[in-house]
Amino acid sequence: MGLILEDFLVKKEEGYFCRYGNFYIDAMQPVYVNVISHAHGDHATPGHRQMFATLATFAFMKNRFSKMLSNSLTIVGFEEEFRIGDIELKLFPAGHILGSAQILMKYKGVRYLYTGDYKLQDDPTCEPFTFVETDVLITESTFADPMVVHPNAETEILKMKDRASNIMLGCYTLGKAQRLTALINDLLPERQVLVHHRMYPVHKVYDDLGPRRLKYELYNRKAMKDGRVDKIYLVPPLTFNSYFKAKNVLRAFASGWARLQQQNDIELYISDHVDWNDLLFFINEIRPKEIWTIHGDGSKLKQHFKGVLPVRDILKI
Repeated sequence: MGLILEDFLVKKEEGYFCRYGNFYIDAMQPVYVNVISHAHGDHATPGHRQMFATLATFAFMKNRFSKMLSNSLTIVGFEEEFRIGDIELKLFPAGHILGSAQILMKYKGVRYLYTGDYKLQDDPTCEPFTFVETDVLITESTFADPMVVHPNAETEILKMKDRASNIMLGCYTLGKAQRLTALINDLLPERQVLVHHRMYPVHKVYDDLGPRRLKYELYNRKAMKDGRVDKIYLVPPLTFNSYFKAKNVLRAFASGWARLQQQNDIELYISDHVDWNDLLFFINEIRPKEIWTIHGDGSKLKQHFKGVLPVRDILKI
């Protein structure tokens, strides 16, 4: 193995930058070359001269950014090797949402793995997480806290069973809404899923590119007022917050964050990120030589591995 380069990937104002290949990962401002881990808005932006990502990631981006130029897009399949400058890259499923990817970069005999957002829990709507060996693990640390343990998603969904009311279920439009739809279809088949108009085209992309078709309908007021209490209406966060006085429905919000469960009728702790236990399990499985943390607080992870494994925040320049 070669020497680990402490500045192989650094955080700049534009995004995460690899100076040895002269490209960015998940850049938030227009750059010349950008590799995109997944299509959530805090990772995927348009306007770059050249973009690399999975087919599903670009499909979601095209739905959101209608003026994206096709000649700037390079679709990369999972485990398909490609090069940018002197860097060899491969994308592997991250299990976060459909098309989400970990990005493995090889340079002078050293492997650097950028996880993006990821989860190990089962999700019937996206590619399952793939364990990838690496020398340097560059991991999100959204829930890198021993106090955070995500419960089983199936158990959480069943909290909505036998509720004599329609339910307004807040969730994120891309990824979470489709996972919830599948879980409701499987575990609460007596419930009709209605989706907000912003979610509807994203569900359609999942139907076209995902591993299964979902059962749902576009929301309409008539359906919610037909007298039957068998509806679960999926709405994005802004809509959920604007209807805080909604009557004749139970309110729930699917999230791993405790603060988003306050003042709701049903608590639904369903997250699309790794919790502390899954993070440690992942690290134990791949046994990296160093860990660099991004997207959150890595201090507890650093403390946990003190004297055993180097852990630090990614360098910022």
